[in-house]
Amino acid sequence: MLESFMVAFNAVGPFLILLGIGFAAVRLKLTDRPFMDRLNALNYRLFFPFLMFNNVYSAKPENMPSVKLMLTGSLSVILLVVLLVMIVPRIVKENPRRGVVIQGIFRSNFIIYGIPLTTYVFGAEKSSVCGMMIMIMVSIFNIAAVIVLELFREGGKIRPGALLLGIVKNPLLQGCVVGLLFYLLQIRLPSFIATPVSSLAGAATTIALVVLGANLKFDELKKNSRTISAVLVIRLILLPVVMVAFAYLIGLRGVELFLILMIFGTPVATSSYPMAQNMGGDGQLAGQLVFVSTVASLATIFVFIFTLSRLGLLL
Repeated sequence: MLESFMVAFNAVGPFLILLGIGFAAVRLKLTDRPFMDRLNALNYRLFFPFLMFNNVYSAKPENMPSVKLMLTGSLSVILLVVLLVMIVPRIVKENPRRGVVIQGIFRSNFIIYGIPLTTYVFGAEKSSVCGMMIMIMVSIFNIAAVIVLELFREGGKIRPGALLLGIVKNPLLQGCVVGLLFYLLQIRLPSFIATPVSSLAGAATTIALVVLGANLKFDELKKNSRTISAVLVIRLILLPVVMVAFAYLIGLRGVELFLILMIFGTPVATSSYPMAQNMGGDGQLAGQLVFVSTVASLATIFVFIFTLSRLGLLL
């Protein structure tokens, strides 16, 4: 039981510390929000593309995930997005909030949580399965996020040309595409290039979390509390319960069952905050969803890992 708790805490703890550092930096007047907004834009346009590139480029071909796992993960997310696009606008009235709510429900932090938690639970040998799934899911998450945020951009008109241009020009997708080309063509970077690429990639999540902490306004949490609660119940409880049960029924076990939990049960993606803020979405709500889901996931991830371990489904 303690080991299961430490798995979740070791993954989430550093995130909470970085949020706290950003929050304290503004309160202690070490920086201000206008600077943090500019840093957030730089992070979105420079550091996150390197993170996306590096995750796809570094994926290992060994231990390829099964076709069943790949289809379950990808098709379930696509179906979920379609359902959300039809349902959420009937409930949420403002366009900038619609896109953020939809993104908050379907887009998990699989890219950040997947490999560390898989390695901790199953060992490094099995983490390559996660790496290949990240390559698939990151592409789907980012394309879907661009489409959703463009559809519900502030100002409201659906422009097919702008939608396509938004997908093509999205820095995160550009990083994924270039990484995929390098991966498929087996182009290996020399170490003097690979090292700074890795360093730039490693900075993305740290900067995003510090900026997010700096921009947190707790008085706004009360205003958005109902929306946040509804999104997080779906994101952290309902989705993982339904999808893990479905994965079990179709025969997924061990690391592949665990990866379904990681895809559908981890908190809202860190990159959803800078993307929403830079694409006309409600950046404040997006940041709050990342923050609250990161804190809440400490409990939910622990419960899921502990339960699956006790049931012998992670063997």
